[in-house]
Amino acid sequence: MANILAGFRLMRAGWIMTREGVLGALPVEDLSGAAAFGQKVAKLLARRRAKDAPRSERISRAMNKLGPSYVKLGQFLATRPDLVGRQMADDLSLLQDQLDFFPQDQAIKTIEGSLGRSISDLYVEFDLPIAAASMAQVHPATVRSHGKQAKVAVKVIRPGVRKRFNSDLQSFYMVARSQERFIPAARRLRPVKIVELLAQTTRIEMDLRLEAAALSEIAENIKDDAGFRVPAVDWERTGRDVLTMEWIDGIKMSDVAGLENAGFDLKKLANTLIQSFLRHTLRDGFFHADMHQGNLFVDQQGVIVAVDFGITGRLSKKRRRFLAEILYGFITRDYQRVADVHFEAGYVPHHHDRASFAQAIRAIGEPIHGQPAETISMGKLLTLLFEVTELFDMETRPELLMLQKTMVVVEGVARNLDPHFNMWKAAEPVVSGWIRKNLGPQGIAVDAKESVYALLHFMRETPLMVERLERMSYAADEMAEKGLRFDKQSSEEIGRSEAYHNRWSRRALVVIAVALAIIAYKLVTL
Repeated sequence: MANILAGFRLMRAGWIMTREGVLGALPVEDLSGAAAFGQKVAKLLARRRAKDAPRSERISRAMNKLGPSYVKLGQFLATRPDLVGRQMADDLSLLQDQLDFFPQDQAIKTIEGSLGRSISDLYVEFDLPIAAASMAQVHPATVRSHGKQAKVAVKVIRPGVRKRFNSDLQSFYMVARSQERFIPAARRLRPVKIVELLAQTTRIEMDLRLEAAALSEIAENIKDDAGFRVPAVDWERTGRDVLTMEWIDGIKMSDVAGLENAGFDLKKLANTLIQSFLRHTLRDGFFHADMHQGNLFVDQQGVIVAVDFGITGRLSKKRRRFLAEILYGFITRDYQRVADVHFEAGYVPHHHDRASFAQAIRAIGEPIHGQPAETISMGKLLTLLFEVTELFDMETRPELLMLQKTMVVVEGVARNLDPHFNMWKAAEPVVSGWIRKNLGPQGIAVDAKESVYALLHFMRETPLMVERLERMSYAADEMAEKGLRFDKQSSEEIGRSEAYHNRWSRRALVVIAVALAIIAYKLVTL
């Protein structure tokens, strides 16, 4: 039954994307046969208004009609140009949530259910929503704390969004499994794994306690930094479905004229933004992965305040070293070192020639040094780097792609503030400082200390590991003698599961085929 419902949901999604002109606007270079004919039909079936709209606008309209799950899918795929192509990823990056507000009484019911207290007990005032997104909406409110009243922002999960997402997820899995089964070229991209990653990240985003934890962690990381902060979390009024945090009175960084009229130094703000982002990435290994202009404010003291931490990224120490050495290698034109880092990290297979790879890196770096500094984009540099490394069989690194995408966005914000912004000059103190601290004598001492702790832990675990190896040896000997066996219950359950799956798969295919035939007949008779 689940397969049948997923099939119908997919047909609905395909029809909406056809009518909004999305399918008709897809690239046609690699299409042939039935696929090329299908795209021509899709163009004919698109609404008249959709035919004249840019592809990014068509995608946005279709995704918002399809609901929160598809909006989130689009935003997720925007971070994966390796899957959808650079041009489509750029279009998807323009996708903005445009969902309607849900009723005030539903928001109150959600808050009271999550926190187990009445709305009047939690807030002195709880006002109508001012912003709505795919997963939640935001309400202004007032709380009483230490005898004083304070304005807060209350983020409330959209009712039913988890159930809707889980239902749509079945459709996504159906498409992914079909790709792996029927399209051999798609198997390299592991579509099922991609859907699993989407499911994991979205479920985390739907638990507002985890967003509150991200805010708290960032706040702790940057407590000694100047010029950048995040809203304080009100943990007493925060739960799985509601997040209460400090209200930010400030000017959006998209309002350049407003910032100028308020007397702020735009060049300083651009410099602070880039350096803060690089500190979070290199020093802390934890960064805001959705730092577009709408999520950045400047308060009355001239401090940048970032909001909406539903999407964050993490980099291990190994990945941070990789990034820092690459950036510093390009800054100093040490292309051989950039190449060596790729091989040392295991990103490029060792059967490739290092000198040839360094030559490819030079082809990226040298044109940059011939340009004015204000025209050089670090994000685009990483984009070119990932394109070149594909030629040398470097596997896709989702965390690095997310970083690259975020860096492009942050650079865009900085250059909107200062068109002549020198990205390399701003980055150099942070990158070189991190390298001196982590790859110099101090870094070697820290690595040695961590290695000693790891060795001690290994020695403590040795008796247990020996015991496990002994049990594995006995089991292997028994298997070699008697073969691999299932108990009776396991064999029966496997048989029942396989029979059930095959029966419902056949029924689902029949129902989907009939439904498609009906749709085709109606289209012909229009």
